[in-house]
Amino acid sequence: MGEWLQQNLWAAWLALALILGASEMLTLELTLLMLASGALAGMVTSLILPGALVIQIVVAVIVSVLMLFVLRPTLLRKVRSAPGYRSALEKLVGSEGIATAQITADGGEVKINGETWSARAYDPDRIIAPGERVEVFEIDGVTALVHPRFEILP
Repeated sequence: MGEWLQQNLWAAWLALALILGASEMLTLELTLLMLASGALAGMVTSLILPGALVIQIVVAVIVSVLMLFVLRPTLLRKVRSAPGYRSALEKLVGSEGIATAQITADGGEVKINGETWSARAYDPDRIIAPGERVEVFEIDGVTALVHPRFEILP
């Protein structure tokens, strides 16, 4: 098996590229996809220069770095400016949560979609009791601005 792999190193590069490409589907951040393109470049180099492992690695690293720092930012900018795109934080706006500690204008804590967030009351004069259902009105940094779910704002 080891001898076959040495003679067909392109297969190892292809397997690495496929694993990285499939893993990209779990993250959707385009990082692993850029690394997969480097592995494909390593595969092509191994087909051209079968015995030059160091050159294959250098080509794979150079292509990966170029893709990460040149192509990825451009692709992310295009994706994030597409109509209808909402980041994970923007998707929290409108979500329902439960206060896990008293929430005031100064701070508090809320559980949203199973995650604990620091929170502040959207209405500065409002105090939200633990256990009360809330709705996320805004995200300010890492703090959720919330208001009681079934109460109408003045």
